[in-house]
Amino acid sequence: MTPARPARVGLIGGGVIGGGWAARFCLAGSDVTVFDPDPEAVRKLDAVFANARRALNGLHPDGRPAEGRLRVVVGLAEALDGADFVQESLPEREDLKIGMLAEADALLSADIIIGSSTSGLLPSRLQSGMKHPERLTVGHPFNPVYLLPLVELCGGEKTAPETITRASAIYESVGMHPLHVRKEIDGFIADRLLEAVWREALHMINDGIATVDEIDRAISMGPGLRWSLMGTFMIYRVAGGEAGMRHFMCQFGPALKLPWTKLEAPDLTDELLERIVSQSDDQAGDTSIRDLERLRDDGLVAILNALRTMDHGAGRFLPPGR
Repeated sequence: MTPARPARVGLIGGGVIGGGWAARFCLAGSDVTVFDPDPEAVRKLDAVFANARRALNGLHPDGRPAEGRLRVVVGLAEALDGADFVQESLPEREDLKIGMLAEADALLSADIIIGSSTSGLLPSRLQSGMKHPERLTVGHPFNPVYLLPLVELCGGEKTAPETITRASAIYESVGMHPLHVRKEIDGFIADRLLEAVWREALHMINDGIATVDEIDRAISMGPGLRWSLMGTFMIYRVAGGEAGMRHFMCQFGPALKLPWTKLEAPDLTDELLERIVSQSDDQAGDTSIRDLERLRDDGLVAILNALRTMDHGAGRFLPPGR
């Protein structure tokens, strides 16, 4: 049975990730109040919601749940007043997050869980200024939050076990797939994997081996399609044929000693930065960010719908329909 979703959600920060959370919760039926002093916050959230509604209509042609109410406020206390759950999505600055989480902690009753969207900061440090650190967990999502189901949960030294359990139920109630990171580690699980690919890609650009577009095609036309169905280990098990993973490891294990990768990132010199930016601009051409978002969303909707018909992978974890 799907857990009951929170009636009222307070969000700290309404940027790309915070806006995605707002759409995820609000379009599932929760009332959402966003704290964001940016004078452009309402306009930016309107654009995110337009894309989210468009995408979710593609996932649920028979209708979506009645939407919750969205408010944007410039006061933290107003955003958190009456909240059943709080999600922080501030910029990735440890000092900023520590200070704001301590402020939020002082405003909330002790039973309200706070999730942090941090991509890799350690929760033990983030909870260091809180009087009730047991309520904090990392709840790290992936963009676009309103479509991708994965959310990584990681507690700090003082996080209560029941916080992870309760937070998992809250995220599940709006169609997400919680993954408990059992050991506190920088970058958690998914971002550490993504960082390895990213660092190798930077080396290939820096060394003139490939362009931004060529690297993206190397992923999107090959392994990326497989990754939407199953993870790396299951893919390699299948690649081992009838003998499975043992055969694969025996056949390709020796390649791990070959100089195929460079795990240390290259220096991000001005020259390398300009090369990446220029190639990215060429790759995008005249297509706007909003159009690129819709292209991404349309592709994800098609893949998710296909996986749903198979009752497999991410197709089993979708934003709730009517």
